Amino acid sequence: MADTGFTKQVDKGAYQFGKYTDFNRWSSYFYQIEQVLKTKPKSVLEIGEGEGVLRDYLRNNTDTTYTSLDIADDLKADTVGSVLDIPFGNESFGTVCAFEVLEHLPFEEFEKALGELSRVSRRSVVLSLPHFGPPVKFLFKIPFLPEIKIAFKIPYPKKHIFDGQHYWEIGKVGYPPKRIRKSLEKYFTIKDEFVPFQNQYHHFYLLEKI
Repeated sequence: MADTGFTKQVDKGAYQFGKYTDFNRWSSYFYQIEQVLKTKPKSVLEIGEGEGVLRDYLRNNTDTTYTSLDIADDLKADTVGSVLDIPFGNESFGTVCAFEVLEHLPFEEFEKALGELSRVSRRSVVLSLPHFGPPVKFLFKIPFLPEIKIAFKIPYPKKHIFDGQHYWEIGKVGYPPKRIRKSLEKYFTIKDEFVPFQNQYHHFYLLEKI
């Protein structure tokens, strides 16, 4: 593996139920699985497998071939390596995904990482990125009718300060959603994007190679 300067930031012990894995994060796992399954993949590469929720679902419930790549050797990923220099050939996987991973790189490396995701994917890439902003949510439920959900973020011009993990976040000063889209559209067509009602901090993108 080439020396990219990208090093492990989180120890395995950080992934604790009730601390790291709270209710909001569990809701994001649903959307991770849902969006990956939408691509009907025969093979999946996940960058940064974390607690292995997607891994376990795919291996236990589908015929999809799952492979993981992580910079952290203590997570026992299938391959130890960097998203900036993915050690697989061109178009090796039907779908490539990275959930809450790319913000751990300086933004100057963001497009290089996107290029690598595009290179090793045959068609689809699924991402989620942190989206800062105080959320406002309303949920209305009337008997015998579907729920009505309304959510939006209050603009709040906060400057991001590196906290040892995140170098940047959508919605903070200098990182508006349109800047992220501009970078994504250099490599992909954005087929869908959304912020789940249950977890307003995670912004999902379903992408297709150009």
